[in-house]
Amino acid sequence: MGKKTAFFTVLLLILCAAVCGCAEIEISEVMASNGWFENGHAWDWVEIHNTGKETVNLSGWFFSDSKKDPTKWSFPEGTRLKGNSYLTIFCTDEPCDNPGSGDVFYTDFAISAKGETILLSDPDGKEVQRLKIPEQYGCVSWGLPDGGTEYGYFETATRGKKNEKTAYNRRTVSPVLLVSGGFYSEPVVVTVQGPENAVIRYTTDGSTPGVKSKVFPAGGLTVKKTTPIRIRAFQEDAVSSETISATYFINDVPGTSVVSLITDDQYLFSKKTGILVKGSGSIPNYSKGWEYPVNIEYYNRAGQNEINQIGTFTASGHSARINAQKSIALYARKAWGKEQFEFNPFPTRDYSGYKSLLLRSANSDYSATRLRDIVASSLAEGQGILYQDHEVIQVYINGEYWGHYNLREKINKYFIAQYEHVTEQSQIDAIDILARTGTDQFLQNGDNRDWLELADFCKTKDLNIPENLTYVTDRLDIDSLFTHAAYEIILGNVDFTNVRIYRVPGGKWRYLLFDVEACWRGLDKTPLEYYIKPVKGKIQGFRHEPLNALLNVPEMKDRFLKRVSELLATVFRWDHVEEAFDRVIAQLEPILPRHIKRWGNMKLSNWKKNIGATKYYARVRPKKIPSLLKEAMKLSRDEVENYFGETLRLLEETNKAP
Repeated sequence: MGKKTAFFTVLLLILCAAVCGCAEIEISEVMASNGWFENGHAWDWVEIHNTGKETVNLSGWFFSDSKKDPTKWSFPEGTRLKGNSYLTIFCTDEPCDNPGSGDVFYTDFAISAKGETILLSDPDGKEVQRLKIPEQYGCVSWGLPDGGTEYGYFETATRGKKNEKTAYNRRTVSPVLLVSGGFYSEPVVVTVQGPENAVIRYTTDGSTPGVKSKVFPAGGLTVKKTTPIRIRAFQEDAVSSETISATYFINDVPGTSVVSLITDDQYLFSKKTGILVKGSGSIPNYSKGWEYPVNIEYYNRAGQNEINQIGTFTASGHSARINAQKSIALYARKAWGKEQFEFNPFPTRDYSGYKSLLLRSANSDYSATRLRDIVASSLAEGQGILYQDHEVIQVYINGEYWGHYNLREKINKYFIAQYEHVTEQSQIDAIDILARTGTDQFLQNGDNRDWLELADFCKTKDLNIPENLTYVTDRLDIDSLFTHAAYEIILGNVDFTNVRIYRVPGGKWRYLLFDVEACWRGLDKTPLEYYIKPVKGKIQGFRHEPLNALLNVPEMKDRFLKRVSELLATVFRWDHVEEAFDRVIAQLEPILPRHIKRWGNMKLSNWKKNIGATKYYARVRPKKIPSLLKEAMKLSRDEVENYFGETLRLLEETNKAP
């Protein structure tokens, strides 16, 4: 080959490379075990970098995590990446109808945190880059350092921006607190142990230790008051270790189980990013659904630690988020270490662990009794309806006393799966959960089409026709519906929109008892008028049609009234209800003075008056139910006597007004 020919060959290759941009496009950063949430998601992601100066057309380029299927996913038509710019492929592991656009794209597969090979190919299927990813650390990105040639782990992820100049091939081993967190009657000296040649840095304000944090004293740190300690190991040739945390309670004996949360102030109280404050925007911070990492400790009533792990937290609740003491949801996330809270704090459950938990601040009962919901819900034990169990606890945030909370099970697909013994992930993901009317805006998980069809069917069809009744009973758990309606009516829950239904794959629609704290406030008919009404009446907060269509069927009416009478004669007998009250009051009353001092939201004398009034309604209201049903359902005297005669005579003895 002559010199001239060789020159033009090289020039042609250069021009081809410039036109196709292959030599300028690279996979620059990967996060395959993500726990950092954005817009409610913590998907895996892959960053693509155009290292050249010219825009590259990526239309039809392929991305894949499969050598056998390198064309698994492709960029949509019109995808262009400007020079020295980045785009992100979120690997969702979820069905994706929209592949994305601009600089954000979505695939329906995830990247394995155990390590795998990912591929980038041009529209002709020619492999542009094959990148083998090693096993990944949780919440640590891996990629090509700025100006470097070898991939490694980064101290800080920089998706969409220039990568750090240094990458590492390992992570520092985590240090150990040699003195366990917990309750001490006097000051304690905390010592640590870390890997050789590592510098252990620490904080006592909840913040994550960084390279500028104080070095942990060689002789130990003396803790004289309740304090959270966080430690982290740093080495020059490795990514810093995980953060290890514990709370040391000094001369502080709460008397209940305790949850201690430790996290950075920016996640709590920053006007820009904190989720326990309103912030300065038009939408309050606590309503934005932000989810941040937090260290979670649980100490049982005996002071023994049952869990200490990093998870995530969000503000929880609806209108009650405006309260100073906000409800907080906690989640176990695999990217932060464990995918479960491996303990069971609830007395009536036999589960080995939980995916999520709820620290409930009593919400609308915030300044009244703080116990209506947990007492009323506990009455559902053994009655064939799902409800949230509870534990009276106190909470600390970064060592500061945060008051009384009710620890609850959190309603989601995993909560229902445990109760219904659903274990396969695909089946868990397919559980349907609906709130209120069950329309799209109230769809929590799964699908709502069958429910809406069922409710509409009940609205338009006569269930006295056998095939119509069979259609409904094949899809709806009638006992669940009747028990739920009976509880709501007997309790007098005026917040009648708090209705949740669910269905597991292959099962029927069932109701669960949820958020009944607005109960035991009076003796009037509410919420009866929202439950017993014409089938074609106005829909108010939930679908009333299934219940009322069934009540038009004599055998179903008989079944419902017998269920109400049974519950009145057993569950709502005062001796049974009073026992439930007294269990909670015995735990709550000793801790309320400290709680009130912390929040100033009530007076102890008023709390006692509210408890007295609540007990009165809980005691007397059951006796009113037969007459209320008589009017609402137009029952005859004989029907009232038949269904409620014996029950009323029993309640006159057991539920006498004090």
